[in-house]
Amino acid sequence: MGRWEPNARERLAKAALELYGERGYEQTTVAEIAQRAGLTERTFFRHYADKREVLFGGSTAVEELFVNAVAGAPGSAAPIDAIAAGLEAVAGLFDDRRDHSRRRQAVIVANAELRERELIKLASIAAALADALRGRGVAEPAASLTAEAGVAVFKVGFERWVEAAEERAMSQVMREALAELKAVTAGG
Repeated sequence: MGRWEPNARERLAKAALELYGERGYEQTTVAEIAQRAGLTERTFFRHYADKREVLFGGSTAVEELFVNAVAGAPGSAAPIDAIAAGLEAVAGLFDDRRDHSRRRQAVIVANAELRERELIKLASIAAALADALRGRGVAEPAASLTAEAGVAVFKVGFERWVEAAEERAMSQVMREALAELKAVTAGG
């Protein structure tokens, strides 16, 4: 493949994930990723700030979709039901990406720096969701509590969905995780 071909970003991401799985995240260099993708280091840095961002490049799209679905939920929807709409929307992004998600998650779980980055991204999503809920008229602390609960449901549901034995659709796993949260909180 030539350097001028249009799918450089995807090629870099694929090469990085392969190398991280083969050698480990810490042992893989940007130069090796670029070489595997048939590109230059300069091209790598045009697409990604660093080798961590290869794994987190899609988080902005996840956040935007989640927030837009929450903001666009029917006005009569309870805050947790607006979060449920966001979970459904986000689950759709992952429909055909289970294998990729499993490999990505294995790399992240194996590295403390990447786990920390994942938590930072989730915190960003929670803050954006809280803003969306406040925009819907949800007062504090309910907006922040609901947003954090939604991110917890996403995190737990995602971790279940990428388990080797799990074959159900992500949306089904998310609905189940949300139902578990509702069951736990109903006793209060």
